[in-house]
Amino acid sequence: MFQSLHFGLDGGVSVNLAVPQEPMSTTINPDVYAIVETSGQQFWLQPSRYYDLDRLQAKLGEVVTLDNVLLIKNAKETILGQPYIKDAVVKLEVMTHRRGPKLIVYKMRPKKKTRRKNGHRQNLTRVMVQSISIDGNAIS
Repeated sequence: MFQSLHFGLDGGVSVNLAVPQEPMSTTINPDVYAIVETSGQQFWLQPSRYYDLDRLQAKLGEVVTLDNVLLIKNAKETILGQPYIKDAVVKLEVMTHRRGPKLIVYKMRPKKKTRRKNGHRQNLTRVMVQSISIDGNAIS
């Protein structure tokens, strides 16, 4: 299953690296995704991936359902809502609440001694997409 490679470094030192011979299969299918609307923005979500959304009022480990699904794509077809898909649900598990990176806003008026520096950090919720489903049937 694993092949050992030997590389000679400075002074004849060798290092053994384990390299898989066949590619590892991943559980993430790039052909399956949903576009949902939450907190005034649209997000492209795929199953088994995590995303940072604006702060959700949910506890850690809680499962949140989003029903404002605009589009669902799987390997066979694309379903487009007008504007939303009826009975489509995306289930998310809340992983953690965190804060985004600090953004600096600096304003200066030239030729005057007016300067203003402000910082902002957005409150975020990191969620893991558990499933995308229509009428209770999971999309895969």
